[in-house]
Amino acid sequence: MSNVNAKLPKQRAILFLVLLSAIALIAAVTTSGQQQQPPPAQPPWPSPKKEPVVVTPGAKPGDAPSDAIVLFDGKDLSGWKSLRDGSDAKWVVRDGYMEVAPRTGDIATKAEWGDCQLHIEWATPSEVKGEGQGRGNSGVFLMGHYEVQVLDSWQNPTYFHGQAASVYKQHAPLANASRKPGEWQYYDIIFTSPRFDEIGKVVRRARVTVFHNGVLVQNNVEIFGETWNDRAPQYVAHPNVGPLKLQDHGNPMRFRNIWVRKL
Repeated sequence: MSNVNAKLPKQRAILFLVLLSAIALIAAVTTSGQQQQPPPAQPPWPSPKKEPVVVTPGAKPGDAPSDAIVLFDGKDLSGWKSLRDGSDAKWVVRDGYMEVAPRTGDIATKAEWGDCQLHIEWATPSEVKGEGQGRGNSGVFLMGHYEVQVLDSWQNPTYFHGQAASVYKQHAPLANASRKPGEWQYYDIIFTSPRFDEIGKVVRRARVTVFHNGVLVQNNVEIFGETWNDRAPQYVAHPNVGPLKLQDHGNPMRFRNIWVRKL
């Protein structure tokens, strides 16, 4: 009886090793079979049903691509109007740029759109006058409602959400990328317009991304409403399209090479 009992543990160990070997062999065969399966004919993710539209880029950075709407080509203001009375824009055009004629009022494009890519170049006066918000001030108003601040922010302290490239009174820029007074600067802006329901309630807030002189300064930030200077932001229902507005803040600001792509 003692000899039989002594053999049992050894037999059980041998049986356990045989079972482990069988399991390993089955796993190897399964894995090998999976590796040999051909890849799927189509990717598992949704694919576009047609090729992307061909867009020819501009000849150099800042030039309008082939599908852009040129809002100002340096020649005239035929595509713009005065917001004071709807008449022709009164700003001055010379040497390929437009310049604010102080106290003539804001101007806006006759064309309107919603989601867009915008390029605009601007320069503050080379002769520095004033300080803070009184120095080289204007604004780029998307859809006529949402302001990306234009300001001479070169060594010019002011409140943090009123600097150049701020979403006015809402988001300070991530960096101060300003050039010296009188030098040309530019914004590249990606804008997603707000959406309102049938009773005028906002169901999707606007968002904006801004590059200032090639530097990312607003990274897809949410706009909280109208960018007023004297009250808290709030959405007021408006059409799904709107113009680009440029502000007359009393300074002789210059603008050139303005174009937009509808998205």
